[in-house]
Amino acid sequence: MSNPAGPAMSAEAELDTFLARFTPSVEAEARAALARMRARVPGAVELVYDNYNALAIAFGANEKLSGVVFSVALYPRWVSLFFARGPELPDPHGLLQGSGNTVRHIVLKDIALFDDPAVEALIAEGLARATPPIDPTQPGRIVIKSVSAKQRPRRPGGA
Repeated sequence: MSNPAGPAMSAEAELDTFLARFTPSVEAEARAALARMRARVPGAVELVYDNYNALAIAFGANEKLSGVVFSVALYPRWVSLFFARGPELPDPHGLLQGSGNTVRHIVLKDIALFDDPAVEALIAEGLARATPPIDPTQPGRIVIKSVSAKQRPRRPGGA
């Protein structure tokens, strides 16, 4: 017997639909950031949270929130790279923003920031401190963790 609604949407296809809700420039920046993170963190499990305020794609060793090392978060006007355990990371250049107890972030004003040696050092240090560590020999995968029924508009001005 076939499924009348059609086959279930893959997690990758579902993530694509979430990304497409943003402006073309934010979507392109996010796709570039995700590609950089996938190349830098092979074997990561990507946990997708389509929340009220933002779309967040977390990179970790497993499906547990406690295993998250980094996140790429999309907002209507920008994309940010979040560092779990950010307050613990050495940041001699003062790149990390925020004042929370566990997370810090960098607003990705330009995707070229990934090539900045100071950002690369933060990523390397985040990976070195990851518990559990991300196993680069494992295949990466995407897991849709939550989709909020109510969400703020994904484009500036509510469009």
